Amino acid sequence: MTGTPKPPSSRPGLVPGVLSILAMLLLWTLASQLTDRPQTLPAPWDVAARIARLSASGELWFNAGMTLFRVVASFALAMAAGMALGLRMGRSRGADQWFNPGVIILLNVPALVVIVLCYIWIGLNETAAILAVALNKIPVVTVMIREGTRALRPDLDDMARAFRMAPLARLRHVVLPQLAPHIAAAARAGISLIWKIVLVVEFLGRSNGVGFKIHLLFSSFDVTGVLAWALAFVAVMLAIDLFLLRPWERRANRWRQDAA
Repeated sequence: MTGTPKPPSSRPGLVPGVLSILAMLLLWTLASQLTDRPQTLPAPWDVAARIARLSASGELWFNAGMTLFRVVASFALAMAAGMALGLRMGRSRGADQWFNPGVIILLNVPALVVIVLCYIWIGLNETAAILAVALNKIPVVTVMIREGTRALRPDLDDMARAFRMAPLARLRHVVLPQLAPHIAAAARAGISLIWKIVLVVEFLGRSNGVGFKIHLLFSSFDVTGVLAWALAFVAVMLAIDLFLLRPWERRANRWRQDAA
């Protein structure tokens, strides 16, 4: 007697990821050794030594912490506004017709323009920085949630109406569980975009953060320092993706394996 085959696990393999990183490090090492100008492409151990010194001095933790604060604040604002707008547009044809032109415009306005305008209109402060980043992410979340809302099962809505569920109860027990995979996908796609825009925001108008430090190092053409700051924060974002966003996405998509 044969058992029912289990669906393949969605858990990412550790070994392929480690081997991939090692391959990239090997390629980087070979390229740095073949380059006759170490200041143009420093070796991985030189960048690692700079990261260690920045960490020991505490400078890395402070500036990376400020950048992470801006990332989290912008992410929360963008997800909340994008989810509310996308849900409304997906469930109302009239709302979609009214808001869609504005969403398309925001999707196509360059991030740099939004950042500069926020700094001019609001000032060189944290409010402008966080709002500029969120405005660049909100339309992306809106579109993803709108398409997910359009794919909701109408029979479950009919059941909710038949049982006269309150709007909040319907949202919690009928709508959001179906939207969970789309929300998780929007979060994972958005966090990488947000932190890159945060660096631009800091590069242009903040006095701390990873982007600000890269701006200072750019003026002296310190490639080792630029790579050290960038890779240190990349490691932080990879940890967030691996330990927070990926487990959340697996839980959000668990119903697909249960239904298989």
